[in-house]
Amino acid sequence: MISYDRLWATMREKGISQYALIKKYKISPAQITRLKRNESVSTHTIEVFCEILDCRVENIMEYIKEEP
Repeated sequence: MISYDRLWATMREKGISQYALIKKYKISPAQITRLKRNESVSTHTIEVFCEILDCRVENIMEYIKEEP
C-alpha cells in the first residue's frame, strides 16, 4: 500500500494548507481527496506536489507492506 501520510506532515512543515493547494496552486479537490484516502494518483501529480513543496518523493509518500 502507498501511504501519503508524509505529505500532510511535509505540508505542515512548509506551512502550506489544503486551501492554498486548491486556490493558489489549482490542485483539484478530488486529487486531495484521493491522497487522503491513500488511493492511486499519477506520477505527474506527485511531481507537482514535489515542485510545490520543494521536496523529494519520499517526503510525500511511502510504501507500506500489507500483511497477508
